[in-house]
Amino acid sequence: MTAETHLQGVEISAAQFFEIWHHYDSDGNGYMDGKELQNFIQELQQARKKAGLDLTPEMKAFVDQYGKTTDGKIGIVELAQVLPTEENFLLFFRCQQLKSSEDFMQTWRKYDSDHSGFIDSEELKSFLKDLLQKANKQIEDSKLTEYTEIMLRMFDANNDGKLELTELARLLPVQENFLIKFQGVKMCAKEFNKAFEMYDQDGNGYIDENELDALLKDLCEKNKKELDINNLATYKKSIMALSDGGKLYRAELALILCAEEN
Repeated sequence: MTAETHLQGVEISAAQFFEIWHHYDSDGNGYMDGKELQNFIQELQQARKKAGLDLTPEMKAFVDQYGKTTDGKIGIVELAQVLPTEENFLLFFRCQQLKSSEDFMQTWRKYDSDHSGFIDSEELKSFLKDLLQKANKQIEDSKLTEYTEIMLRMFDANNDGKLELTELARLLPVQENFLIKFQGVKMCAKEFNKAFEMYDQDGNGYIDENELDALLKDLCEKNKKELDINNLATYKKSIMALSDGGKLYRAELALILCAEEN
């Protein structure tokens, strides 16, 4: 079955949702925009009509919002609001715990307990279990394992069996995912280390809030297309959520600013 065929379903399984997402996010950047989004809307309408189904109220609102614009952008969370999916599987997309980048960063620190820079399958399983419990939903362990595996397939862009910060951040609505903005300003390891040492002005091995403020101001000035200096306070607050008592160490800042080198 194709992704277009899945759109005809009254209810879509987790695996089908995964296929739909990857079909329409053709460039794999973590969101649909431009032609990707327009193709999805067109084929959604065609598929529902072919199946003899009307658009749901959520679908109608979605088409009204994005159908006539070329600059729209949606992520997995937005798609989950539109498609009639299995109830349990997508509950964590709607969890209020992840309503902002700052909340997400704090959650990341909790589950990346060993500060490895990624969440492995067991940490991810605990993450999902807690989110479902917060939504007052209990599921069997076998189902939770299945959902964990699907989440890895859905978000693990480099197929290493674990999720990095930017990969798991796709749980956030696009407008809340400030990490998308930083994709275009990431530095190679050499550039990042040089920048860290430059802004760690007192050489104490970490960056404090004032030093981060200076670094972000310079980044905004140099990358006006990607970063908006009017959002500086939000960027800073979200990044400092990774800090240890106000101390932002090299490894944590690297999660935001250092590009992975193959």
